[in-house]
Amino acid sequence: MYPDYPFQSNYYTIGNHRLHYVDEGQGDVILMVHGNPTWSFYFRKLITLLAKNHRIIAVDHLGCGLSDKPQEYNYSLQNHINNLDALLQHLRVKSFSLVVHDWGGAIGMGVAVKNIDSIQRAMVLNTAAFRSDRIPFRISVCRWPVVGKLLVRGLNGFAGPAVKMAVSKKMAKNVAAAFLAPYDSWNNRVAVSSFVEDIPLDSSHPSYQTLLKVEKGLEQLQTRQLPMLICWGGKDFCFNDSFYDEWCKRFPHADAHYFKDGGHYILEDAFDEIAPLALSFFEDTE
Repeated sequence: MYPDYPFQSNYYTIGNHRLHYVDEGQGDVILMVHGNPTWSFYFRKLITLLAKNHRIIAVDHLGCGLSDKPQEYNYSLQNHINNLDALLQHLRVKSFSLVVHDWGGAIGMGVAVKNIDSIQRAMVLNTAAFRSDRIPFRISVCRWPVVGKLLVRGLNGFAGPAVKMAVSKKMAKNVAAAFLAPYDSWNNRVAVSSFVEDIPLDSSHPSYQTLLKVEKGLEQLQTRQLPMLICWGGKDFCFNDSFYDEWCKRFPHADAHYFKDGGHYILEDAFDEIAPLALSFFEDTE
């Protein structure tokens, strides 16, 4: 049903809800953390590539992908961090590396900060884990009271356009369909809408302090000289060059690669170029 996604489904129960995840390969753990409005499908080619020599865990956040989509759940940054941390504890993962994209940056780095001695290295893909008051108008509209939910949940005005706007190369129809398959109704787009609403632009937002804590934790990771690979799409209208520059400033030792023609879904636009970089990065045990 999903092209290049032959993986077995696994589930971990949180409260009354099932969290879906992929668990492929053996070896050192690489945890892949998606953002909004994608799911573990976004990492499909990277999972296959790296699972030959590593254990790959790719989660679908609650409300996303093949996970349950409860309607009354609090889809906050803190809860996403807690859920991912609980999964790692359940799987008895003692050390791990990260691949993070979009809101997966704040979530994944949030888990890393909670397990500061366990994080080994990090691959960063068009994401953030620090505060910003920048938000594109087209995303801001999706946060408006009443109108926002009608656009995002009713008209699929966030996940739908993303399969075109987040790439510079046209997606194959079956790939675009797979990205959108979990988000095919008002109820199934509950987390897509909640993610947009959970962007903390100022200190009055409920998730602001959580993001601030993650941001401060980045200082510890920099002090430890956390090995980092940055692969960035230059045509990202949301996570634009200012975010790329911020990552490079915070982690000046990072191995940074800028793909000027790549979009937000950089793994769709530049996988062939990124694949050897990822292989080299995660195979390097120095």
